[in-house]
Formats: sequence, structure tokens, C-alpha cells
Amino acid sequence: MEETEKTQRKLPSQEIDYLKIGKILLSRWYWIAASVGIAVLISYTYLWYTPKTYATSGTLKIEEKKSEVSDLVAVMTVPDRGPSKIQSITSVLQSRGLILSAIKDMDYRVGFYLSGRVRTSEIYPSKPLNIQLIKFDSLNFFHGLMTFRPVDKETFSLSYEAGSKEIKNRFRYNRPVTIGNTSFNIKYPGSIDNGTIYMFNFNIPEDYVGRVQGGLRAGETGKNTNIIALQETDSNPQFAADVLNNIMREYVVFDRNQKAQSASQMIDFIDSQLSFLSNEVKGSESSIEKYKNKTKILDVSSASSTSATKAAEIESNRSLLKIQLIALDQLKDQITREKDNVTVNFSTGGTDLPALNALISKLDALISERSDLLKTFTLNSQPLQDINQQILQTKLTALNNIKGIRNGLEKNLSYLDSQLSQVNQTIMALPAAQRDLVSLQRDFEINDKVYSFLSEKKLEAQISRAGILPGATVIEFAQPNFNAVSPNEHDIHRSAIIFGLAVGLGLIILIRVINPYIYDKETIESLTAIPILGVIRKYPELIDENSRRVLALSKPRSIFAESVRSVRTNLSFLASEKSSKVICITSEVAGEGKSFVAVNLSSTLSLIDKKVILIGADLRRSKIHKTFHVPNDLGLSNYLAHQSQMEEIILASGQENLDFIVSGPVPPNPSELLHSGRMMALIDWLKTRYDIIMIDTAPIGLVSDAIPLIRVSDINVFVIRSGKSRYYAASVPQRIAQEYHLDNTVIVLNAYEEDLLHSRYYTTKFNGENAGSRYYYYSDYSGYSGSGYYADEDKNKWWDIRQWFK
Repeated sequence: MEETEKTQRKLPSQEIDYLKIGKILLSRWYWIAASVGIAVLISYTYLWYTPKTYATSGTLKIEEKKSEVSDLVAVMTVPDRGPSKIQSITSVLQSRGLILSAIKDMDYRVGFYLSGRVRTSEIYPSKPLNIQLIKFDSLNFFHGLMTFRPVDKETFSLSYEAGSKEIKNRFRYNRPVTIGNTSFNIKYPGSIDNGTIYMFNFNIPEDYVGRVQGGLRAGETGKNTNIIALQETDSNPQFAADVLNNIMREYVVFDRNQKAQSASQMIDFIDSQLSFLSNEVKGSESSIEKYKNKTKILDVSSASSTSATKAAEIESNRSLLKIQLIALDQLKDQITREKDNVTVNFSTGGTDLPALNALISKLDALISERSDLLKTFTLNSQPLQDINQQILQTKLTALNNIKGIRNGLEKNLSYLDSQLSQVNQTIMALPAAQRDLVSLQRDFEINDKVYSFLSEKKLEAQISRAGILPGATVIEFAQPNFNAVSPNEHDIHRSAIIFGLAVGLGLIILIRVINPYIYDKETIESLTAIPILGVIRKYPELIDENSRRVLALSKPRSIFAESVRSVRTNLSFLASEKSSKVICITSEVAGEGKSFVAVNLSSTLSLIDKKVILIGADLRRSKIHKTFHVPNDLGLSNYLAHQSQMEEIILASGQENLDFIVSGPVPPNPSELLHSGRMMALIDWLKTRYDIIMIDTAPIGLVSDAIPLIRVSDINVFVIRSGKSRYYAASVPQRIAQEYHLDNTVIVLNAYEEDLLHSRYYTTKFNGENAGSRYYYYSDYSGYSGSGYYADEDKNKWWDIRQWFK
């Protein structure tokens, strides 16, 4: 029957107790609270030392505006700005040149700062001091920060650093102050506190470019909306709003100037042609009048008049074609030299002009895109090589297009030359006087017609330029936003709380993971199938090293005493068929409380009219004699060595029904003595006189002294100490039981104290297939109050303020 029970013994089933997991995590709530508190404190410190950043925003609408006047003429061909141009516009908004222009519109020359205990902050736009520059070289001036302290109504002090040396001097108000290459004076600011400290420095626009560019963001608010949102982030909200508004204003001006540039170029070209033709027209008119007066010719015949008119018309068309050739040559020169933009000034009348306009627009966009890429990539980078290849290809296509247009113009010019040759032959057949007059009239009509054409084009260009409106409109100007966007206090505090919770919970989990010790009965039940006889609670007071008091008797109404009685009760049911029981108590290593358990079990067993004898069988390091305050000169080792008799080594404890045998002097061969037949004879003799023979043996994990006693014992109690015994200790009794075919081994968990931090989050279930296994009823006396059954004093709680006034 016993063999069957051995083979069927298995680990009990355990289920996850989610409520217990919550209790475990909350068992060290003060760790979590402390980690959260520290994290929040760090977040406040970080926010205290980190400068705040503010953001303001404005919006621009991009559109092509046309006035009523500009609708009357179409001098220039400007490509529409669509969504594809938004990227180019944002690049212009973030360009260094535009930002410099915006900064120059601000009061940037002198910057004022307020010195604090943690950091120095700018107080723009406040100007607490009236500083007048006398000598200032923008290329070589004093850049350092100067500290102003008022002394009296006449003088003040300035301190600044020159190299690694701090210089401090006194100066008078309204008198020149020279520091390096910079001279200035400070007007008397009026009555101010002598403890007031102002700091200031001198700046040029270039000093602010990096600051503005670093905080400037621009992008389209939505796809195909043509509305650009601009945002400026800076440590000074007023500065951010002012510079952003100036950037938007400067872009509107820039956009209008860019659109008017093409018309201006056309007007300049026409002016250069008109200056030449003006003299020619006047000269031709004067020559006709002189010739008529000289020859007395009143009018030419109808034939000569017709020939003159036709010749003048052909010559006019030839002149216009030549002007168009000049314009194409200028355009070709611009493309070849790769200017920032190129434009087609005149209509050639050909079919290729729209294609040429499209190519020039594409070239302008590619040149602008390359300018943006140069801010990020080097000349040898792949994106630059790709864009350069596209520019080269576009230029070649545009030049080929120009070449085709030019060939067409030259063919037209050749045709007009052939027509003019025929007219000239007709004119040559006229009389000499008529022929000369026709020639003079022809020159006049040609110059006059070309002059009129150019004057008309100039007027159209001037009207168009006057009617140009900017293609950008400021929809919403930036306003100072005094709510900091960085650091975000809410997010930082929230992150600190989450981090503190994670650290606190992580610390609890880490401590559990690295814990190598057994703390509760559930852990033992998960590691071994050996049944637990009971749990002995930790003694509520400090125990002296040698346990000189029989603790279960000194506090009989304590939870500790009751836990010992529970083990005693279960112990009584083991080997109940035997009149005398041999109980062997051992453990894995020293310090786990086997002697402590042996003494207390012996004392409680003696209280129920059981004659008990306690044997100190740990011949190497026994403490039984110290507990009972007797010498260790004569004991078990003397008897086993044939140096004394049985009656000589048995001592009375002073407690009724409880005797004991000390270990005696440490012998040279303790293991051999315990294996001797004399030890077995002693046990057989004691069985005739005592009901319980309690043997305190040496730790079985260190020495083999206890093996012969374990094999002859009726009950083997293996002591595991909470918080002291490692996980491996739980497997030792099962290995011994299997090796020596024992079925009388039980475990006692000693010095148990409720500590949820290290408890197992599984709950053992004694039902189903495990209901018939060998398990003993006991309680660990945790999780509920004693309801007045125990005399243990209630521990003072930290939240009970009454204890502070006792």
C-alpha cells in the first residue's frame, strides 16, 4: 500500500491568483510612491532648469492676382503658381536673404537680458536702458555680454569678460564708453534701484539668422489649398511673433518685385532701341523736307507712292524681325550664363513660343530647387548631380527650341529680302528725283513704324507693371503666444509619473526575480511532493542566539505558540500505531532552525502528558546545552565512545515530562559513532522509557551524520526556514525519501512571516485528483486577525498619530 502511495505522489495543482498578484504589487506601495515622488521631483527640477520655448504662427495665401489693367495686355508670360510651387515658396520663406531682410526691420542692434539664479533670459522688446551707438563696425565690434549696475545718479559700472579675464569699470552717464572697437554712451535712466542688474550686448542681423532659421517651419496646410502655415519657435514669444510677421511682409514685397522684374527688363530693352530710333526718325523727316525744298517736287506719282509704301512696309517687318532676333539672342545668352530667371519678351508669331515658355518655367523651377538642395547637400552628392543633369537637359532643349525659332525668323527675313529686292527694282525704274524722294520717304516710314511699335510695347509693359499685384496675401498675422510649447509640463509630469510607476513596479519584479529563497508554503508545494506538516510563525520578539527560553512556553497565547501546537497536533497523527515515536529533525544547512524547532516541539509535546526526551545528535555544532544552561562535558559522544552509561547522560529540563541529552565533546569521528550499534541500542532502550524520542541531527546537506538516524526514525522532519532556505532545499527531502525508500518524511516551514513581496502568486488547490493525497491541515495565520484569541500586541501603524503623543 505504501509503495502504491509513493508512486502516485505528485505535485498539487496550483492556479494563478490574480488578487494575490495585485496584493504583491501593492505590498511595497511605498517603493512605488518613493519612485514616483523622485521621478516627479526630477521632472520639476528639469522644468526649473530648462528654458521654456514658445511658438507662434501665421498664414499666407498664395494666388495669382490680376488687376483690370493687366487683363488688357499680355506682355509677359508668367507661369501660374500651383501646388507644385509651394515647396519653392517655402524654401524662399526660409532663405537666409529673406530672413535677413525681416530682421533688419526689427530693433535688433542692442539686446537686453535679465540674469536669474538659474539662467539668463532675454527681455525683448523691453529696452530698460537708452544706449546710443557712437562708433560701430559691423565687421569688428565687441560681441560679449556686458553687465550694467547703477551706482549713483552720475555713474554706473560695467563688467564684461575679455578673454578669460573679467573686467569691471566705472563710467559716467551721457559720456562715451569705449570697449574694443565699439563706442557708445548710456543715457541716465532715471531713479532705479541700486540692486537692479541689466545685461546687454550688441548684435548685427547675421547674429539672429541661425536662431530664426532653427525655429522657422513652413508648409501647406492641406493638399492643393495654396495656404502656407508658418510657425516660429523661440524662447521669447514677442520676438517670435515680430520676426514671423516681418518674414511674411518681406515675402509679399519680394513676390511683387520678382513678378515685376520681367516687365522691367522689357522696358529697359525697348528704351535702348528707342534711343537709337528716335534720332533716325528725326533725321529721316529732316532729309525729306530738305530734298523737297531743293528739287521743288510737290508729290510723287501713284506708282512711286505705291512702291514707296510697299518698300516701307517690308522694311518695317524686317526691322521687327531683327528686334525679335536680338531678343532671342539675349534669351539665349541668359540661358547659357544660367541667370536666376529668364523670360520671353516678345511674341515671335511662331507656334513654338508656348513650348519655349514652358521650358523656361521648368528651368526656373529647377534652378530654384538646386538652390534649396545646396543648403543640405554638397556639390558632389547624388541629388545635386541629378538636378544638374536635369538643368543641363532642359537648357539644351530650350536652346534647340530657340534655334528653331531663329531659323524660322531668318527664313522670314530672307523672304522679305527677296520681296524688297523686287520693289527696289521698280523704284530704280523711276526718274532720279522721284527715286531719291521715295528712298527718303521709305526710311522715314520704316523708322517711324518701328518707333511707334516699340513705343506701344513700352506703354503696354509700363501699364502691366503698374497693374502687378503680389501673389501672396497675409491671412493671419502672428500674435505672441505666452503658453510654452516646450518643455510640455503636462507631458513631462505624466511621463515622470509613468516612469516612477514603472521603476517602482520594476523594482518589485526585479527583487522577486533575483530572490533565491523560499518564503511561503506555496513555493514549497510547487517544488516538492513531500507534504508540509505545518508552518511555525516567526517569533514576535528578538531571540537570543542560543534560544535559552522555551519560546512556546514563554508566550503560550501567541500566534507563534499556536503555530507550534498545530505542528504538534499533526505530528501526533504520524505513526500513530506506534507506542513510542522516534522523530528525527534535520535541515539542508545550518541556521535554518532545526534545533529551535526541536526544542519547541519537545516542550509542547511534553504538555500533553507525553514523556519526551530530546537528543542533541549534532555531534559537531550542537546548541542544546546552551538552551538548557548546562555544560557540554558529558553527553551522547561520551556514551557512544563507551565513556559513560545511558543513565549518566540523561538530564532533566526542569519541565515536567521533558528530559534531554546534550551532544557532549566533539569527537574525531562523529559519523562513525552515529552509525554504530551502540546508537541503535540507545534508541531501543529509550523507546521503553519515553513516548517521544526527538533527535536533533546535523544538517543533511553538509554532512552525512544524520543518515543512519533518518533510516531508523518513525518520522523525519525536514526544516525549511522562510527567507533563509534556498529553492534547492525543497528538493532535498524528496531525494532522500526516494533514495532510502522512506515514506515518513514531512516538511516544517520555520520562522514564517507574512511578506507578500516574496510570496508565490499561485494558490494551491486541494481537490480533484489531489484530494486523496497526504496533506495536513494547518494554518499560516495570515490574512485575518486573531479576533481576540491571541495575546500578541498590535503593532503600531505608521498612520496612527496617537503613538506620537504617548
